[in-house]
Amino acid sequence: MDEPIRAAERFPVKYWHWLNDGRIQCDLCPRDCKLHDGQRGACFVRGRAGDTMVLTTYGRSSGFCIDPVEKKPLNQFYPGSRVLSFGTAGCNLACKFCQNWDISKSRSFDSLQDQASPEAIACYAEAHHCTSVAFTYNDPVIFAEYAMDVADACHARGIRTIAVTAGYIHAEPRRDFFAGMDAANVDLKAFTEEFYVKQTGSHLQPVLDTLRYIKHETDVWLEITTLLISGLNDSSEEIAAMSHWIVRELGTDVPLHFSAFHPDYKLQDVAPTSLERLIAAREIALNAGLHYVYTGNVHYAEGGTTFCPNCNEAVIRRDWYEIEHYHLTAEGHCKNCHMPVAGRFESFAGQFGRQRIPVKMSTA
Repeated sequence: MDEPIRAAERFPVKYWHWLNDGRIQCDLCPRDCKLHDGQRGACFVRGRAGDTMVLTTYGRSSGFCIDPVEKKPLNQFYPGSRVLSFGTAGCNLACKFCQNWDISKSRSFDSLQDQASPEAIACYAEAHHCTSVAFTYNDPVIFAEYAMDVADACHARGIRTIAVTAGYIHAEPRRDFFAGMDAANVDLKAFTEEFYVKQTGSHLQPVLDTLRYIKHETDVWLEITTLLISGLNDSSEEIAAMSHWIVRELGTDVPLHFSAFHPDYKLQDVAPTSLERLIAAREIALNAGLHYVYTGNVHYAEGGTTFCPNCNEAVIRRDWYEIEHYHLTAEGHCKNCHMPVAGRFESFAGQFGRQRIPVKMSTA
C-alpha cells in the first residue's frame, strides 16, 4: 500500500498528462505510470497529489560523501579530482542484483536523513574544492527536477555535474536533464531484452536511445559501465555484440567499464564474477575496437590503467582509485607521442586518492 504523500513532500513537477479516465500519466520514464490521487509511481518518489504530479524527495538525501571521481566510475573526466556525491531514495528499475538496494529499493523515507537546498550543495562543493557534484547511489532521473536545480546552482559557481544513471528516461525530460550535466556514466546492464525484462523490469531500447542521444546530441562526457553477472549477461557472444554496437553507434573513444558482481539483494545464489572473466571481457571489447576498456571492483592494475590508443603508453596508471603515474599534458595529450587522449582534462596538480569522506550537509 502506498505511503500517504505528506504536504511537506509535494514539490510540483513536469512531465505528466491527464488521461481520459481521470488518471494522471507520468511521462518521465518508459514505465508510464498511470495514477489515481494519492498513488505513487513505480519509483515511489513521484506521485499524484490532487490534480498534479509531485516529487517527494526534493531537497532530501540519503547522504552526502566526498569521493574520487574514479569511483563513479569516470576515468577520463578530470582524473584525480574530488566529487561531492549524493542520492535520494527509490528507483524506476527493479534490478534483482542491485548493489545499493537499501537506498534505491527503499519504500520508506527513513533513509533520507539529510537535506540541502541546491545553493547549499553548490556552496559546500565550492568551499571544499570539489571539482564536481555527482548524482549517484540511486538513479537521478527520478529526482530530475532537484538534480537540474542543483546543476544550475553548481554551474553558477563553476562546479561541474555528473549523472550516474541507468538512462531509462523519455525523450523530452532526457533533453532537459542532460542539458544540465557535464558528464555521465550510464549503466548498460546487459545487451539483451530478455535480461532487461527478467532482471530489471525494464527494456533495453530506451537505454540505447539515451546512449545515442548523449553521444551525438550533447557535449556531455560519456562513459559506460556493465556489471558482469555469471550466467546472465557475461557470455562472450553478448559482450562482443555489445562492444561492436558501441563502436558502431557511439565510436571507439567511449570508455567501457566491466565491473565484478558480488552476491546481493535477490541474487544471493549467483557466484561473484571472477577476475579471469573480467579480463576476458576486456580483451573482447578491445579486440572489437574500443580504445579504453576498464575492469572494476577487482584489483587488476592493467584494467585500471588508461593507455594511449596511438603508442600504447600507460598515460594514467591506477591502483584502485589512486593514481600512481600520470603522463598527460594539461590538454590531455600523451607525453610520449603527443596524440590526444579522449576525455576532459586540465593540469594535474595532485589527486584526492582513495579517500571517502561522509558529510552531514544539514549541519555543515
